[in-house]
Amino acid sequence: MAPTGHHRLRRVAIAVLLLAPAAGLLWVPWYAGESPRLAGTPFFYWYQLAWVPGCGLCLLAAYALTRHDRHDP
Repeated sequence: MAPTGHHRLRRVAIAVLLLAPAAGLLWVPWYAGESPRLAGTPFFYWYQLAWVPGCGLCLLAAYALTRHDRHDP
C-alpha cells in the first residue's frame, strides 16, 4: 500500500526530528563564542549542554511517531 499524505508528513517530521540535533551541533561557527554567558559559562559550552535534553526529546518524539505509525490499520 502506498503511503498517504499523512504518512509522508509523519516521515518528514521524523527526519527533521532526527536531523535537527546533528545540524544544530555540526554548525560550530554559529555557536563558537563566549557571549552570551549563562551563570558565567560561555555560550559554546552551555549551547552544547542544552542539546543533551534536546536530543533526548527529539529522539523520544521520533520514536513516538514511528511507534504510532506501526499501529495504524
